Amino acid sequence: MSLSTARSFLSEAGYGEQELDANSALMELDKGLRSGKLGEQCEAVVLFPKLFQKYPFPILINSAFLKLADIFRLGNNFLRLCVLKVTQQSEKHLEKILNVDEFVKRVFSVIHSNDPVARAITLRMLGSLATIIPERKNAHHSVHQSLDSHDNVEVEAAIFASAFSMWSMLSAQTLIPMLQHMHHNASLASSSRELLQQLVTSYPSTPMVIVTLHTFTQLAASSLIDIPKQLQLLLQYLKEDPRKAVKRLAIQDLKLLAKKAPHLWNRENTQTLCECALSSPYNSLKLGMLSVLSTLSGTIAIKQYFNPGTGGASAPPRLTDLVKLVQECCYHSNLAVAAHGVTVLANIAISCPEKDMMQLEQDTVMGLESLLVLCSQDDSPRAQATLKTALTSLVQLLKSRPHLSQSAVEFLLCQLHLARDPSRVLMCHALAAIATQLPVLGEGMLGDLVDLYRVASHSSTDKQQELLVSLATVVFVASQSSLSAEVKTVIKQQLENVANGWTVYCIARQASRMGCHEFSSELYQSLRTRVASEHFYFWLNSLKEFSQAEQCLNGLEDGDYSAAMTAIAEALRSYQKGIASLTAASTPLSPLSYQCDFVKLRIDTLQGLSQLICTCNSLKTSPPPAIATTIALTSGNELQRCGRIAMQMRVSMDEFRSLAARYADLYQSSFDADSATLRNVELQQQSCLLVSHVIEALILDPHSASFQDYGTLGSVQTESEYERRMMSVFNHVLEEVEGLSRKHPPVSYLHTGCLCDAVIALLKVPLSFQRYFFQKLQSTSIKLALSPSPRTPTEPIPVQNNQQLTLKVEGVVQHGSTPGLFRKIQSVCLNVSSTLQSKTGGPEYKIPLDSNTNEIEQRVEPHNDYFSTQFLLNFSILGSHMVNVEASVVDESGIEWKTGPKTTVSVKSLEDPYAQQLRHNQQQQQQAQQARPETAPAPQRSSVYARFQ
Repeated sequence: MSLSTARSFLSEAGYGEQELDANSALMELDKGLRSGKLGEQCEAVVLFPKLFQKYPFPILINSAFLKLADIFRLGNNFLRLCVLKVTQQSEKHLEKILNVDEFVKRVFSVIHSNDPVARAITLRMLGSLATIIPERKNAHHSVHQSLDSHDNVEVEAAIFASAFSMWSMLSAQTLIPMLQHMHHNASLASSSRELLQQLVTSYPSTPMVIVTLHTFTQLAASSLIDIPKQLQLLLQYLKEDPRKAVKRLAIQDLKLLAKKAPHLWNRENTQTLCECALSSPYNSLKLGMLSVLSTLSGTIAIKQYFNPGTGGASAPPRLTDLVKLVQECCYHSNLAVAAHGVTVLANIAISCPEKDMMQLEQDTVMGLESLLVLCSQDDSPRAQATLKTALTSLVQLLKSRPHLSQSAVEFLLCQLHLARDPSRVLMCHALAAIATQLPVLGEGMLGDLVDLYRVASHSSTDKQQELLVSLATVVFVASQSSLSAEVKTVIKQQLENVANGWTVYCIARQASRMGCHEFSSELYQSLRTRVASEHFYFWLNSLKEFSQAEQCLNGLEDGDYSAAMTAIAEALRSYQKGIASLTAASTPLSPLSYQCDFVKLRIDTLQGLSQLICTCNSLKTSPPPAIATTIALTSGNELQRCGRIAMQMRVSMDEFRSLAARYADLYQSSFDADSATLRNVELQQQSCLLVSHVIEALILDPHSASFQDYGTLGSVQTESEYERRMMSVFNHVLEEVEGLSRKHPPVSYLHTGCLCDAVIALLKVPLSFQRYFFQKLQSTSIKLALSPSPRTPTEPIPVQNNQQLTLKVEGVVQHGSTPGLFRKIQSVCLNVSSTLQSKTGGPEYKIPLDSNTNEIEQRVEPHNDYFSTQFLLNFSILGSHMVNVEASVVDESGIEWKTGPKTTVSVKSLEDPYAQQLRHNQQQQQQAQQARPETAPAPQRSSVYARFQ
């Protein structure tokens, strides 16, 4: 019976001989499967659905599917595709397969093929068999692995095969979250989103909805284009789904999207969230929704809510649901709800238009004050966290609305007398921030602060000690680096009575940070003999010397250049003593590299400024000669009119540019530093660049010097008193120089006087020693290992000159107790270079220039703080080479930091033995040819014959 006969047989079988007919049909189809012709095999495969439909017996279906599995295992991709279609058409018969293990085993063997199309068909086959193999771990693993494939066909098949999750909760927990990574192109993201939409609609159980919705959100956050749709979906579940677990998940994902893309939240989204929060009877859900609104309120989304742009006129802010909601929550019994309420209300008051501002300001201030009064009397951690949030909102409000600052400061000073000690510490931090933003308020609060300091501490508990430090910090900020004798006496008396050594050190550290160097020097002096380690002694001694050095510069007066020279010399003497003590304080575990580099740069800067004043004075002691004008006209160099001062000024300008470059290197090497420390280093660099620019603008090249690059200095938002004073000096110096350079030609006493005045103005600003100088809150280091490595440190690695050396670089990123506090490592940049140390004898080949040196750079991303990569290095020149491997890190902003370390390894390039043997043989032949005429001289006639050879 042929296949055509089998086809008609399947369509016209009688009722009396069903079992015999079924076996006969299966035998005929089996003959077709075993045929050597591809067409007959395909025709036999596509007839199986009719066989299953006509004879749905388990024994027959089991035998037929085993035969199809054999064809799937041994056939080509077209036959596999046909078997896949048969399986999908016969989905209702799959449960009748008796030998499921054997069937899956034959199908699954194709998953290990090198052909991605074969693997893709196998994945779709596994997806079609999901109803009978929902818990197969090997199938789940294959789908999981194929989602990371580089072949799009295989990835799409893996997404289809994720239908396992429809039948297995275990696979739902593992496979569905993998779809969040399918955002490499638009088609993958779209197909993944369609599958997730199908899952969340078809399987509404709570675990499935939770895992699918969260994967939905992660995928949308990565692909960006689907975020508006995802917002609507999450808000729909938040509004309509009655299950609290689903609502919590929706709130969590809404907060993620609020942080990721607040600009994509329109007014309708925010309004829906407000309506859900107003109607929710559960405090936990209301807290979550307020948390989302709190995140949105500090972004552009709050402006889009009050100013929709298109459509009708926007309602006044006080009449909106958002304002009604947060006004209601400001006085909520739940402190966390109240904290988010005042945060949102404060951000609304900051962002709303001027015409609607007054009433909102009053509501915000009343809500903040009531919450501060309530939390200041409670020592619980929840109350302290709420108090911190409220104070942060208050500081931000006062920064935007300065006219509210006076009443707010008076309220905080009043509460300081009544609050508990933990609350006092937080209030002191807020007062310090306010006084930094508005220095004019500092003098008004100083009297109350000193009175409070007299009675602040009566015991030596930790909170009392912390309160002493916090109050002292506010006093330093309010005093603006000029402490009166009365203030010093009050602080010292309290320190002598109840403070321990660590508290005294913290206050001294804050004094150095705020520029109160005279007071900090006295405190360091008293602490030197109270430590048990000589390293600590040298550390405190160095701090005392640095404070004394900066104190020498505090008494400078404008125009007194000789006193400035004397003060700089005194400061340099103290700095030299301090750097010697600082070097003695360093240990292998704490090398104090940043501190040493910063102090050395400060010393060189002071020396450069002193030399600049001497150069300016040389115009008086060594004025230009009488023939200077003639020399300038003859040589065509206008600077010759100035005499020898021009050359000295050029040297000084180059020196300050070099100092600025060194400050930039210090900045790049300080990956673990806080932002205030980095800003301090940047200010030092800018001061050096300013001096070099002033020298160029006044004396060396007044015609081409431009002031446009420095025109925006006045508009920069300052974050500290030291930065504000430095920026003020920068602006003042630039204004003076610009006015002078336009009126008078160089070089006169006015120009040198302006330079000296600029130097004194810079020195009069007390230097601020920032946190990183004393304390490293974030610690990051990299350890490198190179292979091959020499057996001994002095032994070089041998390599033949006709081969390339494979240098494997492995590394581990080590962190301290708070990794990623200020910035995180995105990738590690490895730079490998080689230099020729010494050249050994050998043949002289003409080698391309690119082959003489190695300069390779690679970036690798650490995984679990481990990274590894390989370099191919060429050493074609015989001799000793030194290979340098230097590591640097790239943070999440793409900024490269020169953190090190730098590792070196010695390589000796040797000649290839085969080439060496050939060279020796050629040398021997040449020597033999040269020696033959001497040992056996040819007859006289040979020279005649030689002409004809």
